[in-house]
Amino acid sequence: MKFLFDQNISFRILNALPDLFEGSSHVKKESLVNANDFQIWEFAKFNDFIIVTQDSDFNDFNLLHGFPPKIIWIRTGNVKTLAIVTLLMNHFSDLEKFRLDDKYGCFEIVSVFNK
Repeated sequence: MKFLFDQNISFRILNALPDLFEGSSHVKKESLVNANDFQIWEFAKFNDFIIVTQDSDFNDFNLLHGFPPKIIWIRTGNVKTLAIVTLLMNHFSDLEKFRLDDKYGCFEIVSVFNK
């Protein structure tokens, strides 16, 4: 699975990802930090990425423009980078089904962490 992490997720996540997510990138690595959401959306679409974000804006694009790209919307509030990696790993089999299913464009992960 090849993810493009939005700027609201630390670029350090790339160092913490297991090989299952080989080819993943971050908007910072792709020189998209100052890009608007639509430019990021287009980049992901043309480079076969699934966008991972904590922002509802990409789901709005999904509703307006369809998909690809698909969206993984992490709804946890502010959490540490390793917590996001753990969420992705805990949902890996569901995310793989989502990636392969042409009927769905957004996968929401909702979780509450104790601080």
